Amino acid sequence: MIILFFVCLGAATLLPGGSEAYFLYKLDQAPNLLYTYLIVATLGNTIGSFINYLLGKYLREFAIKKSYFKPSSIHRATSFFKKYGFVSLLLSWTPIIGDPITFVAGILKYSWWKFLIFVFIAKFIRYIVIACLYNYFAIM
Repeated sequence: MIILFFVCLGAATLLPGGSEAYFLYKLDQAPNLLYTYLIVATLGNTIGSFINYLLGKYLREFAIKKSYFKPSSIHRATSFFKKYGFVSLLLSWTPIIGDPITFVAGILKYSWWKFLIFVFIAKFIRYIVIACLYNYFAIM
C-alpha cells in the first residue's frame, strides 16, 4: 500500500510519470482491495497536488527558474483558473493541464481547504473511472 501511495503522490507532483499502470497492477493482483486502493491512490495523488499548490504559493519564481513550468503554461492556467475558479480544480486529474492548474491555485492563494476538497473529489472520480474501465474490459 505504501508504494501505491508514493507512486500516486509522485505522479501528481512535478516528477514525470503516471500512477494508472501501478494502480491497475495492484487492482489486478487483489481486486478485493478495490476500496482500499481507491482511498490510498486518491490520498497520495491529492497530497501530490497539494505539493504543487504549496510550490505555487511559496516558490513560484524558483519553479519557473528551474523550468518546472513554462511561463506561458502558467499564464494559460492562470487565465483558465481566473475564468472558471474552483471548477478548474475538477480538471486537476488531467494530464498536461492538471499540474499547472494546481500550481496556479497556489500562486493565486486559493483557499487551501477548498483546494483539497475539490482536488480530492476529482482524483477520487479519476480512480473510480479507471477501476470501472478495468472491470469492463476484464469482463469482455
